[in-house]
Amino acid sequence: MSGNQPGVQADRTAPAGRPELVLDIERVLDVSARIAVRAEFRFDPEAPLVVCVELLIEGGPRVLWRIGRDLLQQGLYSMSGLGAVQIWPSHPAERATAWLQLTSGDMAALFELPVPPLAEWLEYTYEFVPAGHELAEIDWDVATVDLLRGPRAHSD
Repeated sequence: MSGNQPGVQADRTAPAGRPELVLDIERVLDVSARIAVRAEFRFDPEAPLVVCVELLIEGGPRVLWRIGRDLLQQGLYSMSGLGAVQIWPSHPAERATAWLQLTSGDMAALFELPVPPLAEWLEYTYEFVPAGHELAEIDWDVATVDLLRGPRAHSD
């Protein structure tokens, strides 16, 4: 990432027992222009399929993306994702950084992420909820009834 070591603040567990990682990443504007962005990654064991990523640009708005945890993990080592979220290693042999592309409508943003701290943090989330166990706590009978019932009418 421009030869600089990105800032990493690894709060392994946020106050509510939810793993959190803060990284300084870069948004790539063109070949020679980049802007620093603070990225806060949060994992909630109650919603284990996703990682919330809040992007904070100095003087700009906060932007929240929900990215599949498995998609994020796979993208550190090989191309992952279609459509709005895509991630892939910048140099597969080195595994030092990865590209994250976020698309919404006709807008797209490309970010460069440091792989080592993100990979370590993701491994830590898998200690909370192992791969393949994300849906183990769902009561499928209740979920099925709720789905079949459909949307509830709002009463005043």
